[in-house]
Amino acid sequence: MNYDHWRHYARGWVFHFLGKPDIAYEAYVEAFRLDPRDVQSARHLAAIAAGKKHWEAAESWFEKVLELLPADADTWFNLGFVREHAGKAEASLAAFKEAVRLKPTQDRAWYGMGLAHARLGQHDAAAAALQEAVKLQPMNGEAYYQWGMALHHANRPDEVKAVVEKLVDFEPKRAKKLVQDTTRADLMPLIPELPF
Repeated sequence: MNYDHWRHYARGWVFHFLGKPDIAYEAYVEAFRLDPRDVQSARHLAAIAAGKKHWEAAESWFEKVLELLPADADTWFNLGFVREHAGKAEASLAAFKEAVRLKPTQDRAWYGMGLAHARLGQHDAAAAALQEAVKLQPMNGEAYYQWGMALHHANRPDEVKAVVEKLVDFEPKRAKKLVQDTTRADLMPLIPELPF
């Protein structure tokens, strides 16, 4: 057992718990330096960096986690998330694809993949990924909205109507926004009178 490593890791954990991420970050860095196989320190470092919106640092730490645990679908999702926020749509797409390859039921990775495809102008692929997200989370109104927008940009108007019809059942306000944002006045009769 490497006492110095665990001392720094424990110090990082305590300061992280106490809401002092800068001190925790320094301690976790030292713990990882002392034991480069320390997945937990790398995860904490990635989370702290992401929380501070230091996307490049978070990306680097998530990549270190994946060097140690290449089949961790959740870390692949997190890598995709930080890459998306860093404006790296193609790299985020690759990470999300690996996440769903490893864990096909991970709805948030399908959703991220859909947004990445949309950002790249690949609207049919975006619609397919978002449809998977909706299948896995059938009450996710934002996923339905994004699916409808992807279908709209892919010039698939009949399918936009089907999404509005489903969405209006549980989130009529968001369904109305989808109709407005797709400039589909013909679908407005599907929207009930809303009190707000």
